[in-house]
Amino acid sequence: MRPLAGTRVVSLAVNTPGPVAAARLRELGAEVTKVEPPGGDPLERVSRPWYDELRAGQEVVRLDLKSDEGRAALDELLAPADVLLTSHRPSALSRLGLAWSDLHARFPRLVQVAIVGFAAPDQELPGHDLTYLASRGLLAPPELPRTLIADLGGAERAVAAVLGLLLARERGDGAGYAEVALAGAADFFA
Repeated sequence: MRPLAGTRVVSLAVNTPGPVAAARLRELGAEVTKVEPPGGDPLERVSRPWYDELRAGQEVVRLDLKSDEGRAALDELLAPADVLLTSHRPSALSRLGLAWSDLHARFPRLVQVAIVGFAAPDQELPGHDLTYLASRGLLAPPELPRTLIADLGGAERAVAAVLGLLLARERGDGAGYAEVALAGAADFFA
């Protein structure tokens, strides 16, 4: 079953939740282009086998989005795309000209799912899986969790958000934007 066949996804997301979500979208048939910074995805250095598994079947492009050339190359990728998946804080996206209002004006068919650490009004707060679990009371010393619960739960929520936005667009509601908070994904397990 490949319900997303013909759907083009551009993912700027690095580390864990975004690449997991992009891999799931690819499994559903989407054509995924993974855009990494010039130094690559940090996940590649942490776990090369997992990085290879998650990027399998995807085109990987390294771009400097802080340069005019990098932003122009990204615009070329976004023009025919259906979905943009990000994992940057909103202020970083804004500095890159990738805030929802900017993107929607340039690419009116594009739906965007932004994976953030915390829900509004705390989207600018940094964090990692342990931060989100701790903020929800899901950690107990002296052990660390064996699974990245917030990251993996957040990835699945991001996939659900993409599917919902694509369905809404297909039904005539136009392109939309959704934020998926990783701490919110941890809430489900608290």
